[in-house]
Amino acid sequence: MDDSGTRRIVVGVSGSLGSLAALHRAVAEARRTGAEVLAVLAWEPVGGELAYRRAALPPLLAEGRRLAGENLCTALDTALGQGWAWGWSAGRLEARIVRGAPGAALVQVADREDDLLVVGAGRRGPLRRALCRSTSRYCLAHATCPVLAVPPSPLQRDLAAVHRRNTWRLPLPSRRSRSGWGSA
Repeated sequence: MDDSGTRRIVVGVSGSLGSLAALHRAVAEARRTGAEVLAVLAWEPVGGELAYRRAALPPLLAEGRRLAGENLCTALDTALGQGWAWGWSAGRLEARIVRGAPGAALVQVADREDDLLVVGAGRRGPLRRALCRSTSRYCLAHATCPVLAVPPSPLQRDLAAVHRRNTWRLPLPSRRSRSGWGSA
């Protein structure tokens, strides 16, 4: 435990539906246990760290940090409502932006044995799995504290099915056959 004796719940927040579900789960767990929540958004300079080291532009770095802060506030507003800074969370929710790759940054922040790291675990197809690193997989493999991987909401699957149908201009299923939402 930290010096104050309060347990921390570190949650990765990117603004994605999976990260918002993870944030909701972290807040619910904090309410149940009395823990503090540390919402973390990890960011990297445009083009990555290697590109930035080759051509360092401090104003571009400052702008990236500012945008990361705005993205974190927007995600918190979306998940918890506009008054999150003054409501339940006053003093129990800290928002932090960290420069670095998401998985490594979250593992670095959740460095205490009694921390709980909460991440969203979205569904990923084979192509996306091959092209993009999974933050939740990285955290599960490298964290020194317990990790809670929050599965996506069933509503997220339905939303994706509606999006696919709209993209391909397919008709939506009738109200009587709602079970057909995820079949496209």
